[in-house]
Amino acid sequence: MKKLLFSIIFIASVLVMHVFSEDNNSAGTGQDPAIAEIINAHNKYRSELGIPPLTWSNTLAKNAKTWADRLAGERRMYHSSDSGEGENLWMGTSGYYSLTQMVDSWGREKRNFKKSRFPNVSRSGNWADVGHYTQIIWRTTTEVGCARSRGGGFDFLVCRYSPPGNYMGKEVY
Repeated sequence: MKKLLFSIIFIASVLVMHVFSEDNNSAGTGQDPAIAEIINAHNKYRSELGIPPLTWSNTLAKNAKTWADRLAGERRMYHSSDSGEGENLWMGTSGYYSLTQMVDSWGREKRNFKKSRFPNVSRSGNWADVGHYTQIIWRTTTEVGCARSRGGGFDFLVCRYSPPGNYMGKEVY
């Protein structure tokens, strides 16, 4: 009986520690609904422009989880130091927003986007006004991994991208 209880607790612990899924790499293949939601939310913006879809990366998701946990623990939001990965951050009231709404907050930046070489990609003249959106639609980016953590009444979503986008002098797509 003790072995069974230990086994159940161990399995539950492993599942809780897992970011969002098992080893699936694309939406619609029996993967965790959270991954499918995130992938679909990202790929909606890419498909509008004829850009190939992103696939899920467990490695990027693990890296995102580490950073999301740190942000939630510190209850503040700031970008990580150079990780060699692209990064989008989101923070909002805990339990209020869906994953799609979180990604869509970045996607709404498209209203200020103008197609050009980075950083001349914003109608406002400030690339930061569209930087989340350009990372989502960056043509050479092929993988995404995201994680959400909670702290201080807030949800923190971190998405990591590979290869990263937003390179100076390069076309977005």
